[in-house]
Amino acid sequence: MSVGRLAIVLHSHSPWLLGYGTWPVGEEWLRQAWAHSYLPVVSMLRARAERGHSAMLTLGVTPVLAAQWDEPSSLREQARWIEDWRVRATGKAIEASRTHDAHASTDAARQFGLADTAAREFAVHWQAGGSAALRPLVDCGAIEVLGGPMTHTFTPHLLEPIADLAFASGLTDTAVRIGRRPRGVWIPECAYRPGVEEILTRQQVTHTVVDGPTLQRAGAALHRPHRIGSSDVVAFGRDLSLTYRVWSPRKGYPGSPWYQDFHTFDHAWGVRSSRVTQQTSADKLPYDAERARQQARGDAADFLATARRTLIESTEIDPLVVVAYDTELFGHWWHEGPLFLDAVLDGAADAGIELTTLERETERADNASSIEVSAGSWGSGKDFRVWEDGEAGELRDMGRGMQYAVLEYLRSSGRTNRIGRNLMGDAITTELLLGLASDWAFMITKASAAEYARDRAHGHFGSVADLLRSAHHASGATARDVRMPFVDSRLATGD
Repeated sequence: MSVGRLAIVLHSHSPWLLGYGTWPVGEEWLRQAWAHSYLPVVSMLRARAERGHSAMLTLGVTPVLAAQWDEPSSLREQARWIEDWRVRATGKAIEASRTHDAHASTDAARQFGLADTAAREFAVHWQAGGSAALRPLVDCGAIEVLGGPMTHTFTPHLLEPIADLAFASGLTDTAVRIGRRPRGVWIPECAYRPGVEEILTRQQVTHTVVDGPTLQRAGAALHRPHRIGSSDVVAFGRDLSLTYRVWSPRKGYPGSPWYQDFHTFDHAWGVRSSRVTQQTSADKLPYDAERARQQARGDAADFLATARRTLIESTEIDPLVVVAYDTELFGHWWHEGPLFLDAVLDGAADAGIELTTLERETERADNASSIEVSAGSWGSGKDFRVWEDGEAGELRDMGRGMQYAVLEYLRSSGRTNRIGRNLMGDAITTELLLGLASDWAFMITKASAAEYARDRAHGHFGSVADLLRSAHHASGATARDVRMPFVDSRLATGD
């Protein structure tokens, strides 16, 4: 007998990285996440779909990531990166045979197998791009895809016309790529402020995700959906107690001593060959793949037992628990994550848990209560401090000034081409949205490749300024190459 429903939400994202550096920060970030997370997660979902499974989970894919999945040059580089992984594994095997290192030989064979599997998966299912890989899963109802603003902009900091532009362009982009316009969106960083629901309503969005504390501060029950204010937009709150069993930096499953250690790797061959051992120790023991698989199955069983207990103990008559994670956790940050996720999906029915998607739950939410939600995010402090304190606040203010300047240009410019597009305006708004990505402030505040983030944000805002100067001085000027073609600047002025 079912004790309730579980909605697993995965948020897939990277900022635009193509042409902006490689190592240690830049395209390597995309290449690793693609090979270690996106390929195995989509492969696992496809295999389950072929066995008849449906409504397994809700997958958010940001338009800026989808654009990089589909860009022909990016596809070629990803294939090259995977082949390089296979070559590195071969090199390690040759060295191991020369030194008679049994563990290194076993690990080299494991790495070669992983790279070979990734190469076959990529060649068969991703040659036409990530959208072609995802679309069959959407068409058969195996997953729901969430849309979002074009470049993962921090919504509370956007002027409303720019917010309309970001969401409209992003939703149009997703519709072109997967064949249908998403009904739900992932608001970057789960960052809500009063009034965001009005932006979503204008874009015909029916549902979104906020962090659990954002709902609970409004006195709302966590295990059921709610309508925001006077709108018809349904909000689902992330259950932190269950989510953090996986994602907690101190007590989450990925910290198990048997899992592959993310931070330690073989510098000679660029592969990770150690297990966590002790989180606080630099001395690591060799990785044992079979013992790690056993640990993943055990952790999946613990997760389902906790989810079942949460549903049984919920005060709701028809409880729904929502958990949400970055997709990159499953495979990239946590090597065994796809195994864990597959085991959770496999064991849910036996635990009396019905898997569902947010879209399905929105259709059941006709009688959802209406609540007034205050500002909040899923970041540190569950507020906006990560994107507003210190240098992040200076970046926010710079971005606000840029938004006003771009709007002034768009409203005063009448330059269009034969199909009514303002190419200069499209180029300017593309650079603006790239500069407004929430990633840069996050990386600066968290001191994670802060200099790269600083250069990226200031570089895009500098390009906006240069283009604006060019637009004001050159009659009939043509725009530079627009990297993401569905940013239509007319959407910011209501034209």
